Amino acid sequence: MGRRTPVSAPNLVGPLIRRGDAGYEDARAEAVWNRVTPARFPDVIVRAASEGDVVRAVTYARDHGLRLSTRSGGHNWSGAPLRDGGLLLDLSGLRECTLTTADGPGPPTATVGPAVTGQELVAVLTPRQLAFPVGHCPTVAMGGFLLSGGLGWNSRAWGASCADVQEVRVVTADGRAVDCSETQHPDLFWAARGAGPGFCGIVTRFRLALHPHPVSIMTTSCTFPLADTVRVTEWAEPIARGLPPYVETAFVLTASGPATASVPPGPRITVAATAFAPSAESAREALKPFTECPFGELEVAAGPPAPTSYAALHEGASAVWPPDHRYGADTLWAPESYHTQMTRLVEPVAAAPSGKSLVLAPVQPVSEDPALLSTMAFAPLGASYLVCYAIWDDPADDPANGRWLREAMAAVDPRGDGRHYIAEADLEAGGPRAGASYAPAAWDRLAEIKARWDPENLFHSYLGT
Repeated sequence: MGRRTPVSAPNLVGPLIRRGDAGYEDARAEAVWNRVTPARFPDVIVRAASEGDVVRAVTYARDHGLRLSTRSGGHNWSGAPLRDGGLLLDLSGLRECTLTTADGPGPPTATVGPAVTGQELVAVLTPRQLAFPVGHCPTVAMGGFLLSGGLGWNSRAWGASCADVQEVRVVTADGRAVDCSETQHPDLFWAARGAGPGFCGIVTRFRLALHPHPVSIMTTSCTFPLADTVRVTEWAEPIARGLPPYVETAFVLTASGPATASVPPGPRITVAATAFAPSAESAREALKPFTECPFGELEVAAGPPAPTSYAALHEGASAVWPPDHRYGADTLWAPESYHTQMTRLVEPVAAAPSGKSLVLAPVQPVSEDPALLSTMAFAPLGASYLVCYAIWDDPADDPANGRWLREAMAAVDPRGDGRHYIAEADLEAGGPRAGASYAPAAWDRLAEIKARWDPENLFHSYLGT
């Protein structure tokens, strides 16, 4: 965009902070949850207090020739909201979370602002015996999560979280606020369900379909030395694929683990399974195969099936992804099996410079039912899926952990032609990371929708493009 004649600041309710103002650096750092703050500096940061502020900020950016990026909860590991120059629109004040009684026999719907976290939505829904496939990390905000598609709790049964988005309210590049659904502006609605940080508008609220709360949520786990990965994955992957869709199974490769009486400290592989079942009996029956490991004598630790809750699952995730840490992350959809991919990662995980780093590989992380994948940009793109997380706390260790992440991903994607999930892809790793997060036809359609709704390129597109 070309710079135009400056106009006065808009009549905002929320603050407008210019680079050089007191509080600018704090506002810039707070735009990312990750303690690694990219060295990118917007000219202006606006903290919207309402949808009206969003409209006024878009008008201000357009009139000043400033490109615009948005932040909901700041969990994007690459710090995509932070761009050099332009205007950063902070949506963390848009926290509406209300339930509306359904007109028909179904459950009510929820209307949520982009900054509402999964933890907050769970707190509203659980007392009413309702549920939604929220993100695994409790502090992930719904805005970026849903825009990217959303791989949430029980998505193997319920589909990508964006499948339950019924309507979005979008502020467009020309400053209009429009409602989008399958019947209203369906092209924007399609893009809003998967486009992630490259979406060509600003979503100020989502209307969500809800699910009855599972009658029983039960979890189990078994942990082995990482050296046993071949045996563990050969045993557990077929079991996981054959279980009812309401069972979520994941391999977790961790860089360190405590010693036991018979096993020294060292890297581990855990098979973790959670059932979101219609009864306690069906939950126990579904999880039973993981309690009958034929080489159980090799286990370092085991958690027998036990009742849990969304709140407890979130509490456990908080320990895995603690705040005030430094993070790098990358994703991979691949045609290879989990057995192949986990085996490739044994040496990199064992050599991780930080004992907190891990690989999470949920087996069939999302339903592939065509009915749950319609009218959305998001799609699963491989037979296996994993996320590699570098987690550390000392800034002096930034280079070593960055190298480790890239080397670990190269080990599982040796040809460099794998696919990615836009929400947690390392968009600055080189190569077409953003484009490789979509089917080719979907990538082309996103470009067409961007050209139609944002012809002057007001909104920043993907990092690395």
